[in-house]
Amino acid sequence: MATTYERYNLHTSPERFYIEACDDGADAVLAIDRVSCEIILTGKKDVPPSAVTRPICGVMGTVRLVAGMYLIVITKKRNVGSLLGHAVWKAVDFDVISYKRTMMHLTETQSQENKTFLAMINNVLTTDGFYFCTDYDLTHTLQRLANTSPDFQEMSLLERADQRFVWNGNLLRELAAQPELHRFALPVVHGYIVMKPCRINGKIFEWIVISRRSCFRAGVRYYVRGIDSEGHAANFVETEQIVLYNGGRASFVQTRGSMPFFWSQRPNLKYKPKPQISQSTNHMDGFQRHFDSQLLIYGKQTLLNLVNQKGSEKPLEQAFAKMVSKMENGMIKYVAFDFHKECSRMRWDRLQILVDAVSETQDEYSYFMVDAEGKTVAQQKGTFRSNCMDCLDRTNVIQSLLARRSLQSQLQRMGVLNVGQRVEEQAEFEKIYKNAWADNANACAVQYAGTGALKTDFTRTGKRTQWGLVMDGWNSMVRYYKNNFSDGFRQDSIDLFLGNYAIDEGDGPTPIRVQRDWKFVTLPVILLVAISMCFVCLLMAGETWTETLTYVAFWAAAGAVTVALISFNWRDFVDAPKLVQKEKMD
Repeated sequence: MATTYERYNLHTSPERFYIEACDDGADAVLAIDRVSCEIILTGKKDVPPSAVTRPICGVMGTVRLVAGMYLIVITKKRNVGSLLGHAVWKAVDFDVISYKRTMMHLTETQSQENKTFLAMINNVLTTDGFYFCTDYDLTHTLQRLANTSPDFQEMSLLERADQRFVWNGNLLRELAAQPELHRFALPVVHGYIVMKPCRINGKIFEWIVISRRSCFRAGVRYYVRGIDSEGHAANFVETEQIVLYNGGRASFVQTRGSMPFFWSQRPNLKYKPKPQISQSTNHMDGFQRHFDSQLLIYGKQTLLNLVNQKGSEKPLEQAFAKMVSKMENGMIKYVAFDFHKECSRMRWDRLQILVDAVSETQDEYSYFMVDAEGKTVAQQKGTFRSNCMDCLDRTNVIQSLLARRSLQSQLQRMGVLNVGQRVEEQAEFEKIYKNAWADNANACAVQYAGTGALKTDFTRTGKRTQWGLVMDGWNSMVRYYKNNFSDGFRQDSIDLFLGNYAIDEGDGPTPIRVQRDWKFVTLPVILLVAISMCFVCLLMAGETWTETLTYVAFWAAAGAVTVALISFNWRDFVDAPKLVQKEKMD
């Protein structure tokens, strides 16, 4: 396999960037012309002595903004662990460097737009969860890597990577076009990776969870739901649990993703906007495309739909069930489980009902396992595809339970667990297990919803706590604010980063040039004054209660009218995406 270089120096001169490979025996240098933007391969002898030099950890790629081209490099990394002898790194800091030495060529408006686009790129880069490996393919599961051809093994990391999970694929497009540059092209995944050495019965094994977030139909909670015309589902995440022990290895894969038909749930200042199922689209085309690809990649599918079977979520559950039935595919099973109803009043033990209901199917699907001699002794023949509304909180709880059941079988088969022992009874490991799955929930939630996950107290402790309910309330409030007042910017950031929106070389206006209506400032000010005056009237009471109540009633009425006007004109207040295409939002 053609690996990427591990160590680099960035040399900056007024005319070029020189990215020098510093691995032992390497002489390659990537030269980027700051004027023509041409990228060529050269040698260390061509680096001018006057260039400013600093070490970097890798190249994320290049992107065009209003000011011109920018180079994005990884400046800091942290070791996560080792996977089959390959070091896995987390990218923790980046630098976005302009090809231009000055911004004097920009008008005042262009300069402001460029700063906004630059802030968008940095918004994505500062979202926690970018990982890479220079000599191992993180985008594929153990089973997919084991079932590859010799030709596949000879490909570069970028060529062989699963494009669903290469988050800097758009940024690397110029390097991708020149095969001789591929050793500088570092595929980066987004999601969550944890690697823990664990001990049970004195036997040490490596336990790993890798969540790979898809860059197809990527976005934020309320602006990207359902699927697109290609069948890509919103918030699609592939989660692989790996066990390494005594030369053997085992893997269990699950997926999560938005309900795969055309529906939306746009923010409108209400705490929970009503979901809307598209009435003008042929759902079955996209639905069929989605499951054609899932069956091809993962084999049989059991769909665990955890949404409420009453209220605003009920029509979505009914539509999902109807489409599965209409498809008439024996490879796909549909299981609806009303998570909130079954577990109401803190009855979290009732989750076992679902686990028991699918236990035979899980045994049939099995998992991937290779013994110490390198012989494949088991293959995973199907996956559980779980979803709730966001595919975050409820989904993660169920996935952690199914993963534990698989782990029980794997550890027994590998000889780590003795006959009759239960993995959940191993206190030290159980603490590691629960915390890691709770951290996985938080990572996926921050990337999609903007806050940590809900219900993580159950994942961490096995029970719901009063403090957990308080934290869920706080996270729900933060989600409400972000979903309504900052997620449009986050969605635009992701679309710009992934290449769903490209900035033209011309001087024309960009979609972010939007003037706010007068109501955006005026009405909130009036509401603030009205609320303040209510308190002032109560604190500085008039001569009679009648007079005081009259003042309070007046200002309360003024506040109520203002709230009604804000609700009626909600489009002027909600932060909606400005760059995104129509299809992406439907």
